[in-house]
This record gives sequence, C-alpha cells and structure tokens, in this order.
Amino acid sequence: MRVVIGEDNALLRDGLTRILEANDFEVVAAAEHADGLADALRETEADVAVVDVRMPPTFTDEGLRVAIAARAERPGFPVLVLSQYVEQLYARELLSSGDGGVGYLLKDRVSDVSAFVDAVRTVASGGTALDPEVVSTLLSRRQGDTPLQRLTEREREVLALMAEGRSNTAIAAQLFVTEKAIAKHTSNIFAKLDLPPDDDDNRRVLAVVAYLQGG
Repeated sequence: MRVVIGEDNALLRDGLTRILEANDFEVVAAAEHADGLADALRETEADVAVVDVRMPPTFTDEGLRVAIAARAERPGFPVLVLSQYVEQLYARELLSSGDGGVGYLLKDRVSDVSAFVDAVRTVASGGTALDPEVVSTLLSRRQGDTPLQRLTEREREVLALMAEGRSNTAIAAQLFVTEKAIAKHTSNIFAKLDLPPDDDDNRRVLAVVAYLQGG
C-alpha cells in the first residue's frame, strides 16, 4: 500500500516513515511543506495520505487544505490527519463530505504504533478512525432534535466506538458483551438513522459521520 506523508517536523516525518515501512507500507513521498505535499499527491499513485494539519509556510491549516483539495479531485481519497490538539473546526471540515476514508488522530497517539498502523489501514480501506478525544470533543455540543435522539444510551456507546474505527469484535470486547449483541445494536443504529440497506462498511461510515455532525 502506497503512502504519502505530509509532516514538517523532520524527526516525526522520519519516524512515521520508519513505522509505516516496517509494517508493509510503501512511502512514496514524505513532504515537509504544503506545496510539496500537493505535488506528491498529484504526481504519485498513493493509496492513502498521512497529513499534519499545520504545515509551512504559515503553520495554520495548509496540510488540511491540501488534503481536502486532494479529496475533491479524487472523491473518497483516504486521508488520515494528524494534529497536536483537538481542533473542532478542522475535524468537522474533514468530515463534511460525508464520505469515508478519513481519520483524525492526535500526534501523541503515534507512540502507540499498533493503534496508529491500524488507523492508517482503516482509513485506507474506506473507514473512519477518529481519536477518542476528538470524538469526545465533537460530541460535547448539544445534539438538538435529530435522529440521534432515537438511539438508546448503549447504541450511542456503540456508535462512539465505531467512530474510533473499532470493529464489532473490538467493540464487544470493550463493552464486555457478545459480538452478536453488537451486531444487533449496529443494525438498530442503521435503522434509527434511516440508513437504507447497503454495504455494512458504507453504512458504518455514514452513521459515524451523521453522529459526529450532529445527525
């Protein structure tokens, strides 16, 4: 699987490269500024991008802008965004297309190599992988009168864990219930959010996006 990295910090850029290459990814480009990242995404046949939100020259949101532009040119192109802090506006903007293949992790999570690699793979396969702290922050606002209000407390727990990119097996282990019970909860979630019959992976993405955007 071919990866483009966008990260201005040389040590982290090198670390990301080493981690991914040690886990059977091919890093086809590692850019240190936004222009280089944009060029790499245009000129390579990357399968996924791992991008810092803040990149030179202004260190505001250049990396995110490049990632969103890449997804506009290639709808659904998988992008995992890294950030030092939870920035609600950026997280919501990344999710605004309603497509899958997106992730938002705090940089501290990279130290958990297994979880980071799993997140890259989840995003590359079209899923979502959101940092638990990002999920918590996005959900701290009032939800209002939306289809989300139809969900039970347990269903909301399951959906929050889905937003972190967890499989049914992992959710069952986290909540100490059977995988069959989680499958029933996810089926109820899809029905209550008015998601028509479709590929379950796609419905998981749509459910997560609806949840994080307030329904």
